[in-house]
Amino acid sequence: MHGGKGFGGGEATRDPGPTYYDPNDPKGKQQAIHKAESFAEYLAKRGSAGSWSAVVSPRSRAVASPPAVDYAAVRKELKLMMDNPSWDDGSLAPIFIRLAWHSSGTFDKASGTGGSNGAGMRFSTEAADPENAGLNAARAFLEPVKKRFPAISYSDLWVLAAYVGLEHTGGPAIQFHPGRSDHQDENYWKEKGMSYGRLPAAEKYLGDEVDAEGRVVGWERLSNHVRHEVFYRMGFNDQEIVALLCGGHVYGRAHPKASGYAGPWVENPTVFSNEYAADMIEDEWFLVGHEDTWLDEQGAAELRPALGKRQYVNQKRGGQAGDHPNQMMLVSDMILAWDPGFRPHLEVYAQSEERLKEDFGKAFKKLTELGCGF
Repeated sequence: MHGGKGFGGGEATRDPGPTYYDPNDPKGKQQAIHKAESFAEYLAKRGSAGSWSAVVSPRSRAVASPPAVDYAAVRKELKLMMDNPSWDDGSLAPIFIRLAWHSSGTFDKASGTGGSNGAGMRFSTEAADPENAGLNAARAFLEPVKKRFPAISYSDLWVLAAYVGLEHTGGPAIQFHPGRSDHQDENYWKEKGMSYGRLPAAEKYLGDEVDAEGRVVGWERLSNHVRHEVFYRMGFNDQEIVALLCGGHVYGRAHPKASGYAGPWVENPTVFSNEYAADMIEDEWFLVGHEDTWLDEQGAAELRPALGKRQYVNQKRGGQAGDHPNQMMLVSDMILAWDPGFRPHLEVYAQSEERLKEDFGKAFKKLTELGCGF
């Protein structure tokens, strides 16, 4: 995996030695501990204010170029912080992948608005989208990196962090293309006609009942939402949709205090695999809600969603604790098994991890470059 072409670290942009992280940090924030002078001190010694501004020559009146970014150094910094024993399952990769996905997933092909270009989640309106709950932690983890490498845009940093996280955890190596720019203020939201609802909702259009096969009534409308209102809107086809969900949801876990849903999708949520696709097809899944306290009694309390939320779990009422590792699926996940347009692609990925790795890498790169003009 390589950085963008033509970007290197000259003396003017070279940072002090690497940042070391304290593995015993109880808060999981792992603040930077520099064993060299700080970046601000380093620049001050060279007569710099610590941030780039236009420099005009009395003779030529030419404006200097912004400082180059040493992407190899940024990548190294991201790798140093990726394993974090105090965060969730010991890795920051899942939350970085989600940050890049959600910052990119607002793209609208018809209007050309949204996408990773801009890093709009830095501002309150986009950050307040319910689908972005909990991502403030991901942005906070990356802030020290941004401070050490101020020339990199937030937009590029968020995407690069996801790429590094994927490669670090055995996922696809995606070639990084830099060049995204950041919104300067929140005016973009109104000027570009942005709105909530561009990211997928896990239970949109669903009814209260289940059919004879255990599927929530209205799942077809939810499938239409995921397909047409979200992914087709961005320019993806059914195969790419399934690849993105199978590769993306193998990582991390849901949190009741954030999204309202609870638990990991797979047994090993910090390693790339095709476990999500295989388990969806091979395992039995049962719909549960917050009222299903039997989950607690069977050692599966981590799978009980918040009040008003529903999800599928691989635990059965009356089963024995430890029969299966605790795993869940959102209703918006299960449509991949139920929808006849999605199911064939799911079956392919359930059989071939290498095929999923290749297709997910292509689809994720496409997602994170939508609207960037590359």
